Amino acid sequence: MDRFLTADDLAKTLRQDVRAGLTGAPKTLPPKWFYDERGSALFEEITRLEEYYPTRREREILAARAPGIAAATGARTLLELGAGSGEKTRVLLDALSGTLRTYVPVDVSGDFLEQAAAGIAADHPGLAVRAVAADYEQHLPLLPGGERRLIVFLGGTIGNMPPAERIGFLGGVRATMAEDDFLLVGADLVKDPARLVRAYDDAAGVTAEFNRNVLSVINRELDADFDIGAFEHVAAWNAAEEQVEMRLRSLRAQDVRVGGLDLDVSFAEGEEMRTEISAKFRRERLEAELGAAGMELAEFWTDEAGDFSLTLATPASR
Repeated sequence: MDRFLTADDLAKTLRQDVRAGLTGAPKTLPPKWFYDERGSALFEEITRLEEYYPTRREREILAARAPGIAAATGARTLLELGAGSGEKTRVLLDALSGTLRTYVPVDVSGDFLEQAAAGIAADHPGLAVRAVAADYEQHLPLLPGGERRLIVFLGGTIGNMPPAERIGFLGGVRATMAEDDFLLVGADLVKDPARLVRAYDDAAGVTAEFNRNVLSVINRELDADFDIGAFEHVAAWNAAEEQVEMRLRSLRAQDVRVGGLDLDVSFAEGEEMRTEISAKFRRERLEAELGAAGMELAEFWTDEAGDFSLTLATPASR
C-alpha cells in the first residue's frame, strides 16, 4: 500500500484544525474528525436509519446505471476518493469487469483501507488493487495515474465543502485528468427542508451521538476536558446556502482546556459550534460548479424519487 499520510501527519493536521476552529469566530470543527473507530461505526448505523435516505438512494442509482457508466467510460482504472469500505463501489467494479484493470481506493485511514482493499482483491482476482493512504484534498497531484480513469467521489461528500473550496477541489481534480478520464460525483438534492433536517437529527439520537463523538476524539487525542454531556446536537437548514448544518450547542457557560495545544477555550451558554455542512444541490448548481472547475456535465441521473444524484463529468476541452 502507498502511504502519503502517516499517523504523525494526521496528528499534526488535527492540532492545526482544532486550534484554528476553536479560536475562530464562530467556532467550527471539520467533519473529517468524526471518523475514529467509534465514529465510523456510528456512521454505518446512521446509513441504515429510516430517516437517512442518501446511502440507499445512491445505491439505487448505481445499481440501475452501472452498466451505462461502464459503457460510457470504458474505464481501465477506477480511482475512488474517500473509499471507506468500498461496498458501494463493488457495483461499479462488477459492471466494469470487461475493461477494468486497476482499482485505486484512497482514504485517510490506512489500516482500515488496507483491510477493505484486501477483501476486494480477494473477490476480484485479476484486478490490480493499489490502496493509497492519503488525504485527497492535499495529495491529489500525488495519486496514481492510469489509463482511461474513472475518478469516483461518492456519498454526497462533495457537499461537506463550502462553495469556493468545492470549486477549488474540483479544479484540482480536473488538473490531474487526461482528456479521456471521467469524474463520477454523488450529490444530495434540494428537497423539503423538514425531511432534510430529519436525516441529520434522527429520532433514535444516533446522529447526535455521532456529532458529539468529535469531542471524544479531541479529549483523547489532544488531552482536552470537554464535558460531552454539556453539548447538545443541533441540525438546521440554512435556506440561503441550501445546506444542512450540524452544530454543537453549549448548554451552559463553560471553559474547556485543550492540554495538547496549551489552549483554554470559553463557551457561552447557548453558543453553537458548527461541525459539518452538507450542501444540497440542484442540477444547475452542479453544472455551474463543474464548469467553473473546467469540466462539463456529461450525464445526470437520479433515483426514482428524485432524492439523490450521480453526475458523470468530463474535461471541458474534450
